[in-house]
Parts: sequence; C-alpha cells; structure tokens
Amino acid sequence: MATEDKNRATAAAILPLVGGAANVSSVVHCMTRLRLGLHDRSLVQDEALKAVPAVMGVVEDDTYQIVLGPGTVARVTPEFEKLVKEGQESAPAPDPAATPLTAEELAAQGAEMKAARKAKNATPFKLFLRKIANIFVPLIPALIGCGIIAGLNGLLVNLEWLPSVTPALAAMASGFMALIAVFVGYNTAKEFGGTPILGGAVAAIIVFPGVANIEAFGQKLSPGQGGVLGALGAAVLAVYVEKWCRRWVPEALDVLVTPTLTVLVSGLVTIFGLMYVAGEVSTAIGTFADWLLSNGGAGAGLVLGGFFLPLVMLGLHQALIPIHTTLIEQQGYTVLLPILAMAGAGQVGAAIAVFFRLPRNESIRRTIKSALPAGFLGVGEPLIYGVSLPLGRPFITACVGGAFGGAFVGFFNQLGDAVGSTAIGPSGWALFPLLDGNHGLGATIAIYAGGLVVGYLAGFVATYFFGFSKELLAEFNVSQEPAASTVTATGPATVGAGPEAPAKEPAGV
Repeated sequence: MATEDKNRATAAAILPLVGGAANVSSVVHCMTRLRLGLHDRSLVQDEALKAVPAVMGVVEDDTYQIVLGPGTVARVTPEFEKLVKEGQESAPAPDPAATPLTAEELAAQGAEMKAARKAKNATPFKLFLRKIANIFVPLIPALIGCGIIAGLNGLLVNLEWLPSVTPALAAMASGFMALIAVFVGYNTAKEFGGTPILGGAVAAIIVFPGVANIEAFGQKLSPGQGGVLGALGAAVLAVYVEKWCRRWVPEALDVLVTPTLTVLVSGLVTIFGLMYVAGEVSTAIGTFADWLLSNGGAGAGLVLGGFFLPLVMLGLHQALIPIHTTLIEQQGYTVLLPILAMAGAGQVGAAIAVFFRLPRNESIRRTIKSALPAGFLGVGEPLIYGVSLPLGRPFITACVGGAFGGAFVGFFNQLGDAVGSTAIGPSGWALFPLLDGNHGLGATIAIYAGGLVVGYLAGFVATYFFGFSKELLAEFNVSQEPAASTVTATGPATVGAGPEAPAKEPAGV
C-alpha cells in the first residue's frame, strides 16, 4: 500500500504542473518516460515539475516527456491516468464567456504551437520511425522477462541443477519468441489504422507449423521464416487490403467479405512472396552483423559506440529496434546492443569529469550527483540533457568514451567471443542479467564489464582534458545558478536551454 500511495502521490504532484486534467489529451509511457499529449504547452510549470523528487528530467518533443526511470514510470502511469480521468469527469463544462481569449486567438495560438512542433519533429522519416517504435516498444517488457528467464535457465543447465525444472523454464523463455510475429502483426495493424486482430491473424500464418508443407520459389517454407520483418510486411499489407475493402464492399456484406478478403489476399501474398523475401532479408541482417563484428571488430565497435548518442538525439536509433529483434529471433541474442550500450558508459565518465572540472558550480554538481545512479543503470537522459549536451564539448567527449568502450567489445567479437543481449531496452548495469554469448556466461560478463570500465575511463579522460576550453571553464566554473534549461535532471536549473537551443553557445565548442 505504501508503494501505491507513493506512485499516486507522484502522479498527483505532476498533474497540476502540466496544466491539470483538462490540459491532457493523451497518456502513454515507454521504458523510462511518461509521454503526455497536451492541449496548451504554455500551462506547464517546467521548473516546479523538475523539482518533483521522482522526476529525473523532462524532454519536449512531439509529446511532453517526463523522465521517471524504468519501473517507476510503469507504476506511476496508471495512477496518472486514473487522476486524469477523474479530473476530466468532474470538471465543469467550460464557459466560453469566461475565457480571456477569443476563439480566433485560441485557434491562432494552437496553430502556431502545432506548426512549431511539426517543423521540429514531424518529418516523414521520423514519423515512420515512430510508428516502428510504437510497434516494438510494447513488446520490450516480455522480451526482458523472457530473456532473464532464458539466462537463468542457461545457468541452471550449465551447472546441471534442477533438471526437472529447466524444461519448464525453457518453455517460458521460448514461448513468447515463438509467437512474437503474431504480436508484431497485431501492433502493426493497430498502428497503421487497421483491425489489430486481422493483422495478428495474417502474421500467425508465418509461425504456423503447416507452412512446412508449402513450396515457394522452388523451396519448402519453414515455420517462422521471415520472422518479425515478414509479420510487419504482412500486417501492413493486410491494413491496405482492409481499407480497400471498406471503401468498395457494400455495408450489408462488409462484416463477412472484408475480413475474409483481408486474410485471404494478404495470406496468399505472405505465403508465396513475403515469407521468402523477408526470410532472405532477415538472414542477410544476421550475416551482415556477424561479418561486421568478425571483420570490423574494434573499428566497427568504435563507430557504433561513438555515434549511438547522436542517433538517439536525432531519434534515428528507433530504426535499430527491428534489427535487434530479428537478431534475437535468429541467434537468441543481439550482438549490437552491448556495443551500443557503451555510449551510456562514455556519458557517465564524462559526467564524472564535469563534476571534478566544475568544483564551484553547485547546480551542475547536484544535477550530476542525482543523475549518476540512473546513468549507471542505463538511464542516460538526465545526464545527456541536463549536463553534457548543453555544455557542448562534453557531449562530444562522451561520444569518444562510448567509441572506446564499443571498440573494446568489438575487438573481442573479432576474436570470436560474441557478447550479446537476449532482450532490448535495458543498458548499463541493468543489462548484466540479459547477457549471453558463445563462450560461457563468465567470459561474456567479463568482456561487457571491461567495456563499461573502458567507456567510463575514456569518457572521463577525454572530458577532463579536452572537454573544456578556457572560456567554457570561466563561464561555468562559478558559484551561481545558470539559466534554466528546457531539459534537466532533478534539482536546480542546469547549464543550458536543452538540446534544441542552448541559452549560450559555449566558447570553443
């Protein structure tokens, strides 16, 4: 009960600071953030919101995003939704005469805000990537849970403990992955505006054992061939077929004809085309990932680890989600995630260096102290948006730390010691329970831990010696509160105005 009260108290503290229930148009959450659709952004009290103890930071994108951290966000969101619903149901009908603005002024204000957001965030490519993320992100909790069970089962099998229990654990760990195509199909149809269950029905064809009796392109099909990419394509096709049917089929026959034609047409194309093509693409992704790390090794790890933070800032990292899922489906783990996780290690090392380089700036030091524990666990937003990015150079040197950590892990991949993760989502220390590889759990953990240490050290050294110009030190190594930032961690205002527009351009960046 105490935990429920704490989560409800957090939700109750947040709600009035975002303009109350009437200002909330939508509520969703991802792994770490409460994402709110707001009618009027000007009603949000940013500074007061940042001071809420559970709030690690805020990010303004197409939605207003409040960083609460993994675990916490999943518990606070339902309480927040209840409060919003209660507030909206009890709110009196608005009195048009009481508003200080005319309808034209309100419309102009809303149009201006919407246009500004679209200009920043609504490029076609970003919108497409958001759709892809919306399909796969809801699957992450199941991937994590099943991944941890798979790791536990592997440990018990290697130790030859509980032989009567390990088959049951194997079933629990593998059941979701055996049917993941169905869930992808369901979410895809939902995201693209179709009937979700029809998307799931078409995607289920891919994992049906009976497809082994079917030939396509002169080859026998295999159950699961094409995997999540095939399910994605099949469900998108089903949505377009369904929409076509809704336009042309008479209403009296719609309930019978539309679902039948949707499954029939999409199913035939999936069986005799998409499964083969998506299977070849999936195989190529796995082969390329293996080739890249086997031949590129340290160089590939350097590039992947070094450029991951900029990809996150641009929102382009979402394109990697289907690739991770495909690798997990094929090989049991993704070899890319542990390398990309080194970007967070570089960020932590850089933040520690900033802490020591700015001994007089109490504000930044408090921000770092409050955000470091989350940073070690792989939640990097407070450090990125509240420390390194507004400062400029430390963000670049944090990327250098990630590059060195990625190179370390990539080097061992080149030597034949694959380090992978059985799920996506966690990073930093939180990734340890999900690690897997081809040379035993001990070696895998040691390599990943070594990469983190290298990332910490490289990020620290690069930032300490090269992250500050004389002008930057003179500007920020002072005992005063800097300008408020658009995105900060818990605590007083930080160094800049966020990733889009820092208050001042640091000298020498």
